[in-house]
Amino acid sequence: MTRARELLTAAGDALLDERRMLSLEELAQLAALPDDAVPSLAALAHEVRLSWAGPNVEVEGILSAKTGGCPEDCHFCSQSAKFDTPVKATPFLDPDEILRAAEETKQLGASEFCIVLAVRGPNPFIMDQLVRIVPLVRDRTGLNVAVSAGILTARQADRLAEAGVHRYNHNLETARSFFGEIVTTHTWDERAATCALVRERGMELCCGVLLGMGETVAQRIELLGQLRDVEPAEVPLNFLNPRPGTPLGDRPFVEPLEAIRWIALFRLALPSVILRYAGGREVTLRELQALGMTAGINALIIGNYLTTLGRSPQDDLQMLDDLRMPIGALSKAI
Repeated sequence: MTRARELLTAAGDALLDERRMLSLEELAQLAALPDDAVPSLAALAHEVRLSWAGPNVEVEGILSAKTGGCPEDCHFCSQSAKFDTPVKATPFLDPDEILRAAEETKQLGASEFCIVLAVRGPNPFIMDQLVRIVPLVRDRTGLNVAVSAGILTARQADRLAEAGVHRYNHNLETARSFFGEIVTTHTWDERAATCALVRERGMELCCGVLLGMGETVAQRIELLGQLRDVEPAEVPLNFLNPRPGTPLGDRPFVEPLEAIRWIALFRLALPSVILRYAGGREVTLRELQALGMTAGINALIIGNYLTTLGRSPQDDLQMLDDLRMPIGALSKAI
Protein backbone atom coordinates (compact mmCIF):
# COMPACT_ATOMS: atom_id res chain seq x y z
CA MET A 1 0.00 0.00 0.00
CA THR A 2 1.38 3.40 -0.94
CA ARG A 3 1.98 6.08 1.68
CA ALA A 4 -0.85 8.22 0.24
CA ARG A 5 -3.28 5.33 0.43
CA GLU A 6 -2.20 4.55 3.98
CA LEU A 7 -2.85 8.13 5.07
CA LEU A 8 -6.23 8.28 3.37
CA THR A 9 -7.29 4.94 4.83
CA ALA A 10 -6.24 6.01 8.31
CA ALA A 11 -8.14 9.29 7.96
CA GLY A 12 -11.24 7.46 6.78
CA ASP A 13 -11.04 5.01 9.67
CA ALA A 14 -10.73 7.86 12.16
CA LEU A 15 -13.58 9.98 10.82
CA LEU A 16 -16.03 7.38 9.56
CA ASP A 17 -15.52 4.42 11.91
CA GLU A 18 -14.07 5.88 15.10
CA ARG A 19 -15.86 9.26 14.74
CA ARG A 20 -12.63 10.87 15.83
CA MET A 21 -11.40 14.31 14.78
CA LEU A 22 -8.09 14.33 12.95
CA SER A 23 -5.12 15.94 14.68
CA LEU A 24 -3.40 18.93 13.10
CA GLU A 25 -0.40 16.69 12.44
CA GLU A 26 -2.60 14.24 10.54
CA LEU A 27 -4.08 17.11 8.54
CA ALA A 28 -0.60 18.40 7.71
CA GLN A 29 0.31 14.97 6.35
CA LEU A 30 -2.78 14.98 4.15
CA ALA A 31 -1.95 18.49 2.96
CA ALA A 32 1.38 17.15 1.67
CA LEU A 33 -0.18 14.40 -0.48
CA PRO A 34 0.87 14.48 -4.15
CA ASP A 35 -1.44 16.06 -6.69
CA ASP A 36 -2.52 12.70 -8.09
CA ALA A 37 -4.00 11.83 -4.67
CA VAL A 38 -6.28 14.90 -4.59
CA PRO A 39 -9.25 13.14 -6.27
CA SER A 40 -9.09 10.41 -3.60
CA LEU A 41 -8.82 13.07 -0.89
CA ALA A 42 -11.89 14.80 -2.33
CA ALA A 43 -13.83 11.53 -2.45
CA LEU A 44 -13.08 10.87 1.21
CA ALA A 45 -14.15 14.40 2.13
CA HIS A 46 -17.46 13.93 0.33
CA GLU A 47 -18.07 10.70 2.22
CA VAL A 48 -17.26 12.46 5.49
CA ARG A 49 -19.60 15.33 4.64
CA LEU A 50 -22.48 12.91 4.00
CA SER A 51 -21.75 10.97 7.19
CA TRP A 52 -21.33 13.95 9.52
CA ALA A 53 -23.51 16.66 7.94
CA GLY A 54 -26.02 14.87 5.72
CA PRO A 55 -26.98 15.29 2.05
CA ASN A 56 -28.69 18.69 2.12
CA VAL A 57 -27.16 21.81 0.58
CA GLU A 58 -28.01 25.19 2.09
CA VAL A 59 -28.47 28.13 -0.26
CA GLU A 60 -27.92 31.69 0.94
CA GLY A 61 -28.22 35.14 -0.58
CA ILE A 62 -26.16 38.08 0.65
CA LEU A 63 -26.73 41.81 0.31
CA SER A 64 -24.28 44.65 0.81
CA ALA A 65 -26.56 47.01 2.75
CA LYS A 66 -23.80 49.57 3.34
CA THR A 67 -21.01 49.49 0.76
CA GLY A 68 -17.52 51.03 0.79
CA GLY A 69 -15.97 53.68 2.98
CA CYS A 70 -14.76 51.19 5.60
CA PRO A 71 -12.03 52.65 7.87
CA GLU A 72 -10.19 49.31 8.20
CA ASP A 73 -7.24 48.36 5.99
CA CYS A 74 -7.91 44.70 5.16
CA HIS A 75 -5.47 44.36 2.27
CA PHE A 76 -7.77 42.15 0.17
CA CYS A 77 -10.81 44.41 0.37
CA SER A 78 -11.88 46.97 -2.22
CA GLN A 79 -14.33 48.49 0.29
CA SER A 80 -11.54 49.95 2.42
CA ALA A 81 -11.34 53.75 2.40
CA LYS A 82 -7.55 53.37 2.74
CA PHE A 83 -7.16 52.24 -0.87
CA ASP A 84 -7.94 53.83 -4.22
CA THR A 85 -10.40 51.34 -5.68
CA PRO A 86 -13.44 51.62 -7.96
CA VAL A 87 -15.74 50.93 -4.99
CA LYS A 88 -17.09 54.15 -3.50
CA ALA A 89 -18.97 54.65 -0.25
CA THR A 90 -22.75 54.44 -0.35
CA PRO A 91 -25.24 54.97 2.52
CA PHE A 92 -27.27 52.32 4.31
CA LEU A 93 -29.98 50.96 2.01
CA ASP A 94 -33.62 51.73 2.70
CA PRO A 95 -35.54 48.96 4.48
CA ASP A 96 -37.74 48.49 1.40
CA GLU A 97 -34.66 47.79 -0.75
CA ILE A 98 -33.40 45.22 1.74
CA LEU A 99 -36.80 43.56 1.92
CA ARG A 100 -37.03 43.35 -1.88
CA ALA A 101 -33.63 41.68 -2.05
CA ALA A 102 -34.69 39.21 0.63
CA GLU A 103 -37.88 38.37 -1.25
CA GLU A 104 -35.86 37.74 -4.45
CA THR A 105 -33.53 35.48 -2.46
CA LYS A 106 -36.52 33.54 -1.11
CA GLN A 107 -37.80 32.95 -4.65
CA LEU A 108 -34.53 31.19 -5.51
CA GLY A 109 -35.12 28.57 -2.86
CA ALA A 110 -32.72 29.99 -0.31
CA SER A 111 -33.24 29.56 3.43
CA GLU A 112 -30.69 32.14 4.65
CA PHE A 113 -30.30 35.86 3.91
CA CYS A 114 -27.27 37.80 5.13
CA ILE A 115 -27.22 41.58 5.56
CA VAL A 116 -23.60 42.77 5.21
CA LEU A 117 -22.17 46.16 6.12
CA ALA A 118 -18.70 47.55 5.38
CA VAL A 119 -17.93 48.94 8.83
CA ARG A 120 -15.47 48.38 11.66
CA GLY A 121 -18.48 47.85 13.90
CA PRO A 122 -22.06 49.11 14.06
CA ASN A 123 -22.70 52.67 15.27
CA PRO A 124 -25.98 53.56 17.04
CA PHE A 125 -27.78 54.36 13.77
CA ILE A 126 -26.78 51.04 12.21
CA MET A 127 -27.78 49.12 15.33
CA ASP A 128 -31.21 50.75 15.35
CA GLN A 129 -31.67 49.92 11.67
CA LEU A 130 -30.62 46.30 12.11
CA VAL A 131 -32.84 45.55 15.08
CA ARG A 132 -35.77 46.96 13.08
CA ILE A 133 -34.98 45.27 9.75
CA VAL A 134 -34.02 41.78 10.93
CA PRO A 135 -37.44 40.81 12.35
CA LEU A 136 -39.17 42.52 9.40
CA VAL A 137 -37.27 40.38 6.87
CA ARG A 138 -37.72 37.22 8.91
CA ASP A 139 -41.45 37.72 9.39
CA ARG A 140 -42.19 38.81 5.82
CA THR A 141 -40.12 36.13 4.05
CA GLY A 142 -39.68 33.27 6.50
CA LEU A 143 -35.94 33.35 5.84
CA ASN A 144 -33.35 32.93 8.54
CA VAL A 145 -31.58 36.28 8.79
CA ALA A 146 -27.83 36.62 9.25
CA VAL A 147 -25.86 39.81 9.82
CA SER A 148 -22.25 40.81 9.18
CA ALA A 149 -21.43 44.16 10.76
CA GLY A 150 -17.89 43.92 12.12
CA ILE A 151 -16.60 43.93 15.66
CA LEU A 152 -19.29 43.86 18.38
CA THR A 153 -19.58 44.97 21.96
CA ALA A 154 -21.40 42.76 24.46
CA ARG A 155 -24.44 45.05 24.42
CA GLN A 156 -24.58 45.03 20.62
CA ALA A 157 -24.42 41.24 20.59
CA ASP A 158 -27.29 41.18 23.09
CA ARG A 159 -29.44 43.45 20.93
CA LEU A 160 -28.83 41.47 17.75
CA ALA A 161 -29.66 38.20 19.46
CA GLU A 162 -32.84 39.72 20.90
CA ALA A 163 -33.81 40.95 17.42
CA GLY A 164 -33.69 37.40 16.10
CA VAL A 165 -30.39 37.25 14.21
CA HIS A 166 -29.91 33.59 13.32
CA ARG A 167 -26.21 33.73 12.42
CA TYR A 168 -23.62 36.42 12.81
CA ASN A 169 -20.77 36.44 10.32
CA HIS A 170 -17.33 37.45 11.51
CA ASN A 171 -14.43 35.97 9.59
CA LEU A 172 -11.05 35.09 11.04
CA GLU A 173 -9.84 35.29 7.39
CA THR A 174 -6.38 33.83 8.08
CA ALA A 175 -4.13 32.39 10.75
CA ARG A 176 -3.25 34.49 13.76
CA SER A 177 0.47 34.33 12.86
CA PHE A 178 -0.24 35.83 9.40
CA PHE A 179 -3.02 38.26 10.28
CA GLY A 180 -0.74 41.26 10.88
CA GLU A 181 0.48 41.00 7.27
CA ILE A 182 -3.08 41.48 6.04
CA VAL A 183 -4.71 43.87 8.54
CA THR A 184 -3.13 46.53 10.78
CA THR A 185 -6.13 48.56 11.99
CA HIS A 186 -7.49 45.82 14.26
CA THR A 187 -6.19 42.56 15.65
CA TRP A 188 -6.93 38.88 15.22
CA ASP A 189 -7.77 38.77 18.93
CA GLU A 190 -10.49 41.39 18.44
CA ARG A 191 -12.06 39.19 15.80
CA ALA A 192 -11.84 36.11 18.02
CA ALA A 193 -13.47 38.05 20.87
CA THR A 194 -16.46 38.93 18.69
CA CYS A 195 -16.74 35.28 17.65
CA ALA A 196 -16.94 34.32 21.32
CA LEU A 197 -19.61 36.94 22.01
CA VAL A 198 -21.75 35.64 19.17
CA ARG A 199 -21.78 32.11 20.52
CA GLU A 200 -22.27 33.22 24.12
CA ARG A 201 -25.42 35.12 23.08
CA GLY A 202 -26.93 32.06 21.42
CA MET A 203 -26.47 33.09 17.79
CA GLU A 204 -24.84 30.67 15.38
CA LEU A 205 -21.33 31.75 14.40
CA CYS A 206 -20.51 32.05 10.72
CA CYS A 207 -16.72 32.38 10.57
CA GLY A 208 -15.04 32.38 7.18
CA VAL A 209 -11.57 32.25 5.71
CA LEU A 210 -9.81 33.66 2.66
CA LEU A 211 -7.17 31.51 1.00
CA GLY A 212 -4.52 32.72 -1.44
CA MET A 213 -3.21 35.85 0.32
CA GLY A 214 0.34 34.55 0.64
CA GLU A 215 -0.11 32.37 3.70
CA THR A 216 1.91 29.16 4.01
CA VAL A 217 0.58 25.62 4.21
CA ALA A 218 1.58 25.58 7.88
CA GLN A 219 -0.46 28.73 8.46
CA ARG A 220 -3.49 27.15 6.80
CA ILE A 221 -3.17 24.21 9.17
CA GLU A 222 -2.81 26.68 12.06
CA LEU A 223 -6.00 28.37 10.90
CA LEU A 224 -7.87 25.07 10.94
CA GLY A 225 -6.95 24.64 14.59
CA GLN A 226 -8.03 28.18 15.40
CA LEU A 227 -11.36 27.66 13.65
CA ARG A 228 -11.94 24.63 15.82
CA ASP A 229 -11.31 26.79 18.87
CA VAL A 230 -14.05 29.32 17.98
CA GLU A 231 -16.53 26.53 17.14
CA PRO A 232 -18.37 27.95 14.12
CA ALA A 233 -21.61 26.51 12.81
CA GLU A 234 -20.67 27.71 9.33
CA VAL A 235 -17.38 28.33 7.52
CA PRO A 236 -17.56 30.29 4.24
CA LEU A 237 -14.55 29.31 2.14
CA ASN A 238 -13.32 32.22 0.04
CA PHE A 239 -10.49 32.25 -2.51
CA LEU A 240 -8.74 35.53 -3.20
CA ASN A 241 -10.12 37.35 -6.22
CA PRO A 242 -7.51 40.14 -6.43
CA ARG A 243 -9.15 43.57 -6.47
CA PRO A 244 -7.64 46.51 -8.39
CA GLY A 245 -6.18 49.16 -6.10
CA THR A 246 -5.72 46.88 -3.09
CA PRO A 247 -2.31 45.75 -1.78
CA LEU A 248 -3.13 42.20 -2.90
CA GLY A 249 -4.37 43.30 -6.31
CA ASP A 250 -1.54 41.63 -8.21
CA ARG A 251 -1.56 38.23 -6.50
CA PRO A 252 -2.31 35.18 -8.67
CA PHE A 253 -5.43 33.07 -8.30
CA VAL A 254 -5.26 29.87 -6.30
CA GLU A 255 -4.78 26.97 -8.72
CA PRO A 256 -7.94 24.87 -9.25
CA LEU A 257 -6.47 21.58 -8.00
CA GLU A 258 -5.06 23.37 -4.96
CA ALA A 259 -8.52 24.77 -4.23
CA ILE A 260 -10.04 21.28 -4.37
CA ARG A 261 -7.32 20.00 -2.03
CA TRP A 262 -8.14 22.66 0.56
CA ILE A 263 -11.90 22.29 0.26
CA ALA A 264 -11.38 18.64 1.11
CA LEU A 265 -8.99 19.42 3.98
CA PHE A 266 -11.41 21.92 5.52
CA ARG A 267 -14.13 19.27 5.45
CA LEU A 268 -11.85 16.64 6.98
CA ALA A 269 -10.77 19.09 9.70
CA LEU A 270 -14.30 20.34 10.39
CA PRO A 271 -16.52 17.37 9.55
CA SER A 272 -19.84 18.67 10.89
CA VAL A 273 -19.73 22.35 9.90
CA ILE A 274 -21.69 24.02 7.14
CA LEU A 275 -18.88 24.53 4.61
CA ARG A 276 -20.01 27.19 2.19
CA TYR A 277 -18.77 28.07 -1.29
CA ALA A 278 -18.18 31.81 -1.13
CA GLY A 279 -16.22 34.49 -2.99
CA GLY A 280 -13.67 33.65 -5.67
CA ARG A 281 -14.93 30.19 -6.55
CA GLU A 282 -15.87 31.20 -10.09
CA VAL A 283 -12.45 32.59 -11.05
CA THR A 284 -10.51 29.96 -9.08
CA LEU A 285 -12.33 26.76 -10.01
CA ARG A 286 -13.91 27.80 -13.30
CA GLU A 287 -15.46 24.62 -14.74
CA LEU A 288 -14.55 22.55 -11.68
CA GLN A 289 -17.15 24.05 -9.36
CA ALA A 290 -19.22 20.86 -9.37
CA LEU A 291 -16.13 18.96 -8.24
CA GLY A 292 -15.96 21.18 -5.16
CA MET A 293 -19.51 20.14 -4.32
CA THR A 294 -18.26 16.54 -4.21
CA ALA A 295 -15.17 17.45 -2.16
CA GLY A 296 -16.92 18.55 1.03
CA ILE A 297 -18.94 21.68 0.25
CA ASN A 298 -22.54 21.58 1.50
CA ALA A 299 -23.68 25.20 1.15
CA LEU A 300 -23.25 28.06 -1.27
CA ILE A 301 -23.84 31.76 -1.69
CA ILE A 302 -26.08 32.19 -4.69
CA GLY A 303 -26.01 35.24 -6.95
CA ASN A 304 -23.58 38.13 -6.58
CA TYR A 305 -21.12 38.83 -3.77
CA LEU A 306 -20.40 42.16 -2.10
CA THR A 307 -18.32 43.86 -4.82
CA THR A 308 -17.86 41.07 -7.38
CA LEU A 309 -20.27 39.21 -9.62
CA GLY A 310 -21.15 35.59 -9.05
CA ARG A 311 -22.48 33.30 -11.72
CA SER A 312 -26.18 33.16 -12.41
CA PRO A 313 -28.39 31.58 -9.74
CA GLN A 314 -29.86 29.34 -12.42
CA ASP A 315 -26.43 27.84 -13.15
CA ASP A 316 -25.90 27.01 -9.48
CA LEU A 317 -29.38 25.54 -9.09
CA GLN A 318 -28.84 23.47 -12.25
CA MET A 319 -25.52 22.22 -10.84
CA LEU A 320 -27.23 21.06 -7.65
CA ASP A 321 -29.97 19.40 -9.67
CA ASP A 322 -27.43 17.64 -11.89
CA LEU A 323 -25.64 16.36 -8.79
CA ARG A 324 -28.95 15.27 -7.22
CA MET A 325 -28.17 17.34 -4.14
CA PRO A 326 -31.31 18.39 -2.23
CA ILE A 327 -31.63 21.99 -1.09
CA GLY A 328 -32.53 22.44 2.56
CA ALA A 329 -31.83 24.53 5.65
CA LEU A 330 -28.90 23.50 7.79
CA SER A 331 -28.43 24.48 11.41
CA LYS A 332 -26.57 23.39 14.49
CA ALA A 333 -29.02 25.20 16.73
CA ILE A 334 -31.07 22.96 19.04
